[in-house]
Amino acid sequence: MNGAEFLARSLKASGQTHLFFVDAVLRRTLLAMERVGVQPVLAHTEKAAAYMADAYGRIAGRPGVVAAQSVGAANLAAGLQDAWLGRSPVLALTGHKPNDHQQRNAYQEVPHAPLFAPMTKHAARVETAADLPRQLRQAWAAATAAPPRPVHLDLNGLMGEFVETSDTEAVPEALGATLAAWTAPLHRPVADPASVRAAAAALASAQRVVIVAGDGAALSGCGGALLALAAALRAPIATSLGARGLIDTRHDLAIGVVGSYAAPPANQVVAAAELVLFVGCDTGDQVTHAWRVPRPGVRVVQIDADPLEFERSYPVEVALLGDPRATLEALLEALGQPARDGALLAEAQALMAAWRAAVAPRLASEASPIDPARLAAEITRALPADGILVADTGYSGIWTGTLVDLAPGQTYLRAAGSLGWAFPAALGARCAAPGRKVVCWSGDGALYYHLTELETAKRRGIAVVLVVNNNSGFGQGWPNYLKQAGNRPVAAEQVLRFGPTDFAAIARQFGLRGIRVERPGDIAAALAEALTAEETVVVDVVTDIDSRAPEPWTP
Repeated sequence: MNGAEFLARSLKASGQTHLFFVDAVLRRTLLAMERVGVQPVLAHTEKAAAYMADAYGRIAGRPGVVAAQSVGAANLAAGLQDAWLGRSPVLALTGHKPNDHQQRNAYQEVPHAPLFAPMTKHAARVETAADLPRQLRQAWAAATAAPPRPVHLDLNGLMGEFVETSDTEAVPEALGATLAAWTAPLHRPVADPASVRAAAAALASAQRVVIVAGDGAALSGCGGALLALAAALRAPIATSLGARGLIDTRHDLAIGVVGSYAAPPANQVVAAAELVLFVGCDTGDQVTHAWRVPRPGVRVVQIDADPLEFERSYPVEVALLGDPRATLEALLEALGQPARDGALLAEAQALMAAWRAAVAPRLASEASPIDPARLAAEITRALPADGILVADTGYSGIWTGTLVDLAPGQTYLRAAGSLGWAFPAALGARCAAPGRKVVCWSGDGALYYHLTELETAKRRGIAVVLVVNNNSGFGQGWPNYLKQAGNRPVAAEQVLRFGPTDFAAIARQFGLRGIRVERPGDIAAALAEALTAEETVVVDVVTDIDSRAPEPWTP
């Protein structure tokens, strides 16, 4: 059996349904894949293909697979940044010129290893198909082990053709069956009993406890255990943006996203804590609002499957190394039913109620151009019970992370930093979950990055609802930059304004359905129509660039 047949049949046996790529790479493998039932999805840029694989991996738990030829490797490596930051399992396959072409100014060839090193947790060169079974198994295991992140196999040949055409004696079905069972998180270790007892004692000794759950908690699927522990402690629960939707966002214990992309109550509550329990959550600048929330000097207990996350930003009183769900369950048993006064939780609930009352008029706004807060409220109502909401970075993350409410069964995916990520990612998410509706929130500035993937959606029949928050500019920075420009508003416009563009009309040019929405009262009908369609529908919502998203409270 040659390498192309082996790779195609291994991916099929592993449960993989799609491979995302930019030509020209693995052409023999792609033909074999199509024959066995794995769908090749040709994208228009390597970054878009990487974003598709990223979201596929986040939804499926199996690595999303993305491929590009030698000259496209640099673009593909750049596209893996979001998957790295978002802790997503991705398998990147590239071709490289053969060894006797290296260091000889081979056309379009640059060293691949330095490009991929910052974006991957494992990388290897594959010279022949005989190496492929071992290296594919190793890469898959690395991608799905905590923390899940991209891996890279660099295949011999401009298009990987030397690996494709050489022979292997391995049986792909046996390998694929093994890989099918390896989904992130691959392992669920429990923290050692002594650490669990120490953490239980620390939590019981403090009355004003707040829980901050992050992306690792979301990956672990620990929502039930998290709520049980929080109820026992009478502790409010804040989340990172990536963990939005881990618990019902309307739950009495929920205080929303904390940090720089937060509504005010979350930061106020976390800053008032005596002890913070971080669960599968990094302590970077975004989730801590530049290390001001929680306050320096607060007591910290931290649960994480990755030991490198301890002691990064706050001294840790008790570190529990283990899977968040398994460790929370052990911690809950050790904690029992401690006496709690519930004062901080009552304060948190009062702050949340006051904030929800304050923002309610905007959620019902009849203003035109449309307030994006009203769009967020309409998406909350329209998103199906098992729907997937995909949001871009920047203001898209803030609008959806603070004003779109989510219930158990719904999934929230957000860009970890790459503008333009959301629309290609939405296509990848739908490939991983063909039975679920996918709604994408993208600003117009983000959509311009990968507008051409509308053609991919049409050609491959991938159905998502693409909602464009169309304010003809980069809204997040607009008011401050306009203020900086003083009496020269045209100078500010040259930097941050563009359009206006009718994206519904553009969608129709691609052969898709497009709906233009200019009045708030028309949003609900447009979303309902789009969600019933079995094709990608662009809902182009004309919004007000001067509308401000909720801003975080700062100590």
